[in-house]
Amino acid sequence: MTPSAPDGPVPRGRSRRNFAGARPVMADVARMAGVSKQTVSRVLNEHPAVRAETREAVLDAMRTLGYRPSRSARSLASGRTRMLGVISFDAARYGPASILTAINTAALEAGYLVSSIALDTADHDTVVEAVNRLSAEGADGVIAIAPQLWVGRTLAEATDLGTPLVVLENALDDETALVTGDSRTGARKATEHLLGLGHATVWHIAGPTGWTSADHRLTSWQSTLRTAGAAVPDPLVGDWSAGSGYDLGRRLARRPEVTAVFASNDQMALGLLHALHEAGRSVPGEVSVVGYDDIPEAAHFLPPLTTVRTDFAEIGTRALRLLVDRIDGPGERPHVDTLVPVDLVVRASSAAPPVR
Repeated sequence: MTPSAPDGPVPRGRSRRNFAGARPVMADVARMAGVSKQTVSRVLNEHPAVRAETREAVLDAMRTLGYRPSRSARSLASGRTRMLGVISFDAARYGPASILTAINTAALEAGYLVSSIALDTADHDTVVEAVNRLSAEGADGVIAIAPQLWVGRTLAEATDLGTPLVVLENALDDETALVTGDSRTGARKATEHLLGLGHATVWHIAGPTGWTSADHRLTSWQSTLRTAGAAVPDPLVGDWSAGSGYDLGRRLARRPEVTAVFASNDQMALGLLHALHEAGRSVPGEVSVVGYDDIPEAAHFLPPLTTVRTDFAEIGTRALRLLVDRIDGPGERPHVDTLVPVDLVVRASSAAPPVR
């Protein structure tokens, strides 16, 4: 004989078993609340057509039974998987890694899971394969951390037109939302800071050609020098690594006219500091150095690094919120450009030039 359900409420945090001994399901909630399963589904998905008293009856039944809706039940009821896809490149670097962490945190708060694909290479077929995989998993939307313009375009072309897409770094078209740090303003602030200290000009170690943030910092550095009437030296192009900053820094260290250098990220600035120290060029006594990103270690370089702070957590959080808004309002998809402000953090690596 099947035992009857015990009387009285179940303490919160514990699940009452249904008559068959299993955990409560939607049908049990509907039976206790005196409504249909469709009504329970509508309550779970916050449908506006449910009357307030009916909604409260269903919620009360869920609390009494200790009912916890499964993700699959929500998916069937809403037509959504509650899963978001994220495609990233060079995810080991501080910036992309910090953005991914922020996206995961914000997604959890919004009731979504995240399926992340980190790509080592950015060739066309690999990008398309990543998009196809997320589509097969039923991603409700996709965030792409696309550092190169052509990568972003490939993602936009490969993504189903019905799938909301938010891209970091690259503005693509009228359907794609953009979230990025304000690299142009950051480079201008770094260059103006060094010129304001009295340096005749500023040299630049740029990031890889074709990377949107590197290109924006390069062009902004050039335009800031021209506006100030300063000479514009030929930029030196690195690959974001401390090793490339060191190699290029050795070349700069041999040039006595170099008194100020703006590096496009903190890792290259670290390599530059190493090269200058090795060559006997004191920082900031002979050469001032400014980096970009404000990685956690920047305050502990020798000397502590003046740099442009990018709020990567804010970039990731804004990207997630923007994607969820597009999922919730699929008919409203105006183009959105979101520039996250940056700040110049002045430390001991920058000072007035030496007196000649």
